[in-house]
Amino acid sequence: MLLDIVYIVIGIVLVLKGADFLTEGASALARLMKVPEIVIGLTIVAAGTSAPELFVSIMSAVKGTPDLAVGNVIGSNIFNSMLIVGCAAMVAPMVISPSTVKKDIPFAVMAAVLLVVLCLDNFGSLNIIGNSISRLDGILLLAGFVVFMVYTFRVAKKNGGGETDEGHEAMPVWKGILYVALGLAGLVFGSNIFVGSASDLAASLGVSDGVIGLTVVAGGTSLPELATSVVAARKGRSAIAIGNVIGSNVFNVLLILGITAVICPMQIGGITMVDVGTMLISVVLVWAFSYTKYTVERWEGALLTFLFLGYMGWLMYNL
Repeated sequence: MLLDIVYIVIGIVLVLKGADFLTEGASALARLMKVPEIVIGLTIVAAGTSAPELFVSIMSAVKGTPDLAVGNVIGSNIFNSMLIVGCAAMVAPMVISPSTVKKDIPFAVMAAVLLVVLCLDNFGSLNIIGNSISRLDGILLLAGFVVFMVYTFRVAKKNGGGETDEGHEAMPVWKGILYVALGLAGLVFGSNIFVGSASDLAASLGVSDGVIGLTVVAGGTSLPELATSVVAARKGRSAIAIGNVIGSNVFNVLLILGITAVICPMQIGGITMVDVGTMLISVVLVWAFSYTKYTVERWEGALLTFLFLGYMGWLMYNL
């Protein structure tokens, strides 16, 4: 147990340092390539910080524990929308562009709605236990992901260049790429160390795969998003912070569950409609708060964090 705790600390340190490198490198590349930071956040950063969820979900499905895969994605999205946006907004109010509010966040909402629909095999009942996410569902999710990527880059091309280097020290391209690579490596390896050790501790307490996926694994694989968004918010990079969260939510549902379902159809067990509903409500709340002066204020971040703690309390109560 002591060794697991040491590994958990090492994992957290790697994740935090990786987030710092990734934010710096991604911001520099965005300025050098004249690409809006929101696009970097929605794609490169989101893909990198979603790597742990992808690895954990695919391995879970292959090893015959689909509860862990589905719970990982649903739990991660709840972590993203409530805890990560909440913590980032409390560190510094998140200024969000009208384009992000009207075009990007709705994609995350639609992805969440699509997952809810796919989980409801029988629309006459809200009980999703025993339902499945089939290979056909996986193909549908992957098609949605392709649409999201095409849309994101078309909007970027239409809107033109991103921020300039004014007020920032120019970073060579090679250094920016190196920072991104080192950051992603720190995030992925750190998260893997954390998840492995934390899961061992949770399993020793007799907790089910579904609950482990919703809590320990989701929290561990969401560490990259949490670290990256909080660091980005602290450095005044709201576009990367919110882009990371929204992009990760879309990646988690459309790409990760899509690939996992195509590899191995997943039967739902241990995940309830409350969990899926909380995932949907959390991203809708972020969308609603973003409309208020196009800023997620500190009090709104505190409310999201409080609601997240309430959900965690409900999970613990129902163990």
